[in-house]
Amino acid sequence: MVYEDFIDAVARRAGVPVDQAGTITRATLETLAERISGGEANDLANQVPEGLDDHLRKTQEHPEVFGLGEFVQRVTARAGIDGVLASSGIRAVLTTLREAVPRDEFEDMVAQLPKDFWEVVPVGLRGR
Repeated sequence: MVYEDFIDAVARRAGVPVDQAGTITRATLETLAERISGGEANDLANQVPEGLDDHLRKTQEHPEVFGLGEFVQRVTARAGIDGVLASSGIRAVLTTLREAVPRDEFEDMVAQLPKDFWEVVPVGLRGR
């Protein structure tokens, strides 16, 4: 999958224009990088389309610990959108991310998220 296809898929799933999908994707990936380990974030960065990878790269190994509510708030603030759109956007980004990376890589990432994230993780991919 290439960058444009990723953003188009997010736009379609979230029901937003392509430019807004790009903003939501950036905000979601940056927040995801804060929530997962540095090793996992960098592994994902190596698998996503060029242009998205920098949003996942991090130098710290230890993740911040926060739940879905804080995740949505951070995406809301970064993207300048409301919480409802942030929630649907996060779901769209994670669904598209699942299509863009190998299944085991996605499952490794999901395993680092608390169960409250299950409402935005694509069905059938909620843990091992």
